[in-house]
Amino acid sequence: MDSLTQFVLGAAVSTAFLGKTLGPRKAALVGGVLGTLPDLDVLLPFADPVDSFVLHRGATHSLFIQALAAPVFGEVLIRLFRSLRERRLLVWLTVYLCFATHALIDAMTVYGTRLFWPIFPDPVGVGSVFIIDPLYTLPLLAVAIWALARREWSPRLSRANTAALVISTAYMALTVGLQAHMEARASRIFAEAGIAPQRVFAIAAPFNTVVWKVIGMEDERYHNLYLSLLDRDDPPTIYTHDRGGRFAECLAANPAYAKLDWFSRGYLRIEELGNRLVVSDLRMGLTPAYVFRFAIAERGEAGYAPIVPERDMSHRRSSEGDGGWLLARLWGRPFLRPAEAQAAETALAENEAADPRPARAC
Repeated sequence: MDSLTQFVLGAAVSTAFLGKTLGPRKAALVGGVLGTLPDLDVLLPFADPVDSFVLHRGATHSLFIQALAAPVFGEVLIRLFRSLRERRLLVWLTVYLCFATHALIDAMTVYGTRLFWPIFPDPVGVGSVFIIDPLYTLPLLAVAIWALARREWSPRLSRANTAALVISTAYMALTVGLQAHMEARASRIFAEAGIAPQRVFAIAAPFNTVVWKVIGMEDERYHNLYLSLLDRDDPPTIYTHDRGGRFAECLAANPAYAKLDWFSRGYLRIEELGNRLVVSDLRMGLTPAYVFRFAIAERGEAGYAPIVPERDMSHRRSSEGDGGWLLARLWGRPFLRPAEAQAAETALAENEAADPRPARAC
């Protein structure tokens, strides 16, 4: 999740365990710094944008690696603060919890976190909360500010800090239930429309858990639904898009495609832009402006050959009218998303006129 959330969560955890010994201000500062450390992997050099995408939230977010690192960082704290010298195990535990809670809430987003690396290398990405969610962050922010403003420990701060941790954790658990509810509802809507997707995945919309994007995956197509907890009886719009399956064979031996397919769990689409193939992760962003799009192959005389992956930024991340559309859906009002409806119509027209040669030229 965002750095502010990670800081205030780490601050709350550290205040709960070390606040009485260090004082709330020092404990909150220490925990806030520890809570942001796992994201320093963004500073690591990667070979290309695809590696940077799929390897972020890797070893530094592994619960096993964090368990090994906690005593090291704990000993640094013990040498910095004399009052901690008789509380070695508590300090180690606090450091570990600051690291582990960072990784665990990251795993609740859709991006994916390699919690169990190297034993289980696949990323965990629940998708029940957006990377920035004010309802999760605000209780923790309030107690973090309170702790940073105080030098002396108080029972009132202790109770408030515990309450903030309980409330934020309960909210996170609630989002998992809401996600399951939306997936079940979407499955019924797809069935009523005569659509039988192999997989259905609900993802929290930006900044809230009232509106959800639900993806229904088929071999050649995918379907987007945008459902609100406040929806009335109006039938929702189903947006159907081509996955570009005719290009999949062209990328069968492409290492960048294999990495993206693994990391996204198959939630991909392939487009031909000019003479290049661009792969998009369907889980993040809105059609057609997905956040993570990579050009990974280029067409030559012998077909599509791998290239050094490049981040494709040809689409804006949000389209005109998206703000009004999201507000309308937040209130449960039916509202067509213009950019996506246009993208679906354009793709349909292009498919009808598609040159079949690319599939045979791999």
